[in-house]
Amino acid sequence: MNSENDILFTPIEFLKGVGPKRAELLKKELGISFFQDLLVHFPFRYVDRTTFRRINEINEGSALFQLKCRIIDKQIIKGANNRSRLQAVAVDDTGMIELLWFQGVKWIDPVIENGKEYIIFGKIESGFGTKKMIHPELEPVTEDSVNRKSILSPVYSTTEKLNSGGLNSRALAKLMENLMFRIELSEIEEFLPEYIIKRLNLITRKKALFQIHFPKNDEQLDAAKTRLKFEELFFLQLRLLLNKIIRKKKIKGYVFGQVGQKFNEFYSEKLKFELTGAQKRVTKEIRSDLRSGIQMNRLLQGDVGSGKTIVALMTMLIGIDNGYQTCIMAPTEILAQQHFNSISELIKGLGINIGFLSGNIKGNVRKSLLASLEAGSIDILVGTHAVIESWVKFHNLGLAIIDEQHRFGVKQRASLWHKSKPLPPHILVMTATPIPRTLSMTIYGDLDVSVIDELPPGRKNIDTIHLNESKRLKLIKFLGNQISLGRQIYVVYPLIEESEKMDLQNLQDGYESMLHHFPRPEYQMSIVHGKMKSPDKDFEMQRFKEGRTQILVSTTVIEVGVDVPNATVMVIENAERFGLSQLHQLRGRVGRGAEQSYCILMSSYKLSKDAKERINTMVRTNNGFEISEVDMQLRGPGDMEGVRQSGLLDLKISNILEDEKILKLARTVCQEILDSDSSLQNPANVRLKNYVNSNRSLFSSWGRIS
Repeated sequence: MNSENDILFTPIEFLKGVGPKRAELLKKELGISFFQDLLVHFPFRYVDRTTFRRINEINEGSALFQLKCRIIDKQIIKGANNRSRLQAVAVDDTGMIELLWFQGVKWIDPVIENGKEYIIFGKIESGFGTKKMIHPELEPVTEDSVNRKSILSPVYSTTEKLNSGGLNSRALAKLMENLMFRIELSEIEEFLPEYIIKRLNLITRKKALFQIHFPKNDEQLDAAKTRLKFEELFFLQLRLLLNKIIRKKKIKGYVFGQVGQKFNEFYSEKLKFELTGAQKRVTKEIRSDLRSGIQMNRLLQGDVGSGKTIVALMTMLIGIDNGYQTCIMAPTEILAQQHFNSISELIKGLGINIGFLSGNIKGNVRKSLLASLEAGSIDILVGTHAVIESWVKFHNLGLAIIDEQHRFGVKQRASLWHKSKPLPPHILVMTATPIPRTLSMTIYGDLDVSVIDELPPGRKNIDTIHLNESKRLKLIKFLGNQISLGRQIYVVYPLIEESEKMDLQNLQDGYESMLHHFPRPEYQMSIVHGKMKSPDKDFEMQRFKEGRTQILVSTTVIEVGVDVPNATVMVIENAERFGLSQLHQLRGRVGRGAEQSYCILMSSYKLSKDAKERINTMVRTNNGFEISEVDMQLRGPGDMEGVRQSGLLDLKISNILEDEKILKLARTVCQEILDSDSSLQNPANVRLKNYVNSNRSLFSSWGRIS
């Protein structure tokens, strides 16, 4: 361990100004346990603290202000529930301002002296004609505080508990100054090779760490941000790409050398339509993996209705032709049952045995299924997460397909790894939620990615229309016309039961309202929601599929896995309450037949800015990849469904939306290095080699599936 690491791994309580109590607070509130944790607690913004304003120049609601004032009065005022607030009055030669603190009164009160001059920093509020600052930052006027070395002062994220414990942003900045004094900058280790630093005109790591906390100007700040963002994204990509290289070098896979009878018979006799160019392309990519002798680890992404299931089935047929069992795992019983039904129909007459497993399959039926699976007489197993239970044993699993992979945790997916011996099964993960390029590059950088980016010929774009409650009768008339043409309709609600907090029309009310407009026996209706027992859900779904009911009133349990070509209308009630990807998935339940289909987005009159953007995006485009880009911009990468489980987006300074250019550059540079020196043996790459060796836990993918 070098001297830098000795310093950086010093417990934070030994930093001047911290001590045991504050150390406990920093650990609990911000996860800061050591010097190095504080060093990478970067400011989230900066303020110009060289400019001072007069009290008569400031007004309510404006930006943050810095004043130089004298305290002329202060008092602690007891409030309700025995809670106290500290009130002070400050003046300059132009006026007076009131200062208020509701938190941390005990530690703030002793440091404020009447008659003393302070630098006061905060945002102005007003009430009853009095200008106020609530929880302003205060520091005594000194030569240093008036003539600051740094023009841009850092502002750090804190919490209410930290503020109460005397650790506001200004206090954290003081701790950072103390830390910089302790760390001799010459000892800060450089991670990037010298040739990368020179090629990209980056500043050194030690300069960047100092300048990110205490920049003297915007140029220094920009240089520090660029360096640290590139470094963070570069090592993220190095982790992903090295894991990919290690997997391809060391993890052998079963060789599926032939495309045999089952595949050819299905392709020539059972496939009723011509594959799209995209389907043919990804099938070739998959076939290349399967015969390589290296374990396949591929992500197949495609928009709703792009034909991923056919590609998955043909992949399974290749496995079966080579003497191996295959399985497909889905996140819900409805989706798993849908796969089972559609695959069973497609392989009819091919002499292939298919089994279905879910948590509801019990008793002798389960016992018989498991025995057949272990004996090898089942070729394809379709199921829910029950497939990964320890009591499920395969005879020779060669291929595992995970559908809607973002709904499974890493450990669940990794469990499939252990279902096959002596080699791991080939893995194909599928998602119908298109992933933005930047997110895909970050989350799935260690997978091979195939994209089905075209829809089958003849598929019509779905007309998407936004209506509010005033158009309800117009909607009912339109639905009646569709039913008279022999079509079927989905009506989806966001809730099952009434909610006192949210003014939403619930499912039961909606069902009764639809019954009023479409009474029995002339019309028949189904209802499906997540609290129903599986047999009841299956019964209602089957009635709808068979055309015995014209309207299916449902919650989002039909988001994926329901395929009824005769359904041409999707009505989404309270559409403003749904996320973009969910709206897109729901819309994908229609448009599966030859007739023109419609998606009706019903909403309230008042919409938030984000809700308007979501609805306008849905009306404007059917392109799932475009929708996913907007979704990520609105929600941020950290909120993307399923993304957090990867642990990859806990970035300290980068933002994959704002820093797409840096991300692409980091990946390109990283790829170039590994293409010419995959084991990092070149002396010029010794820093990278040292970094990998010092961070072994980051460069060993135990999950290996994603």
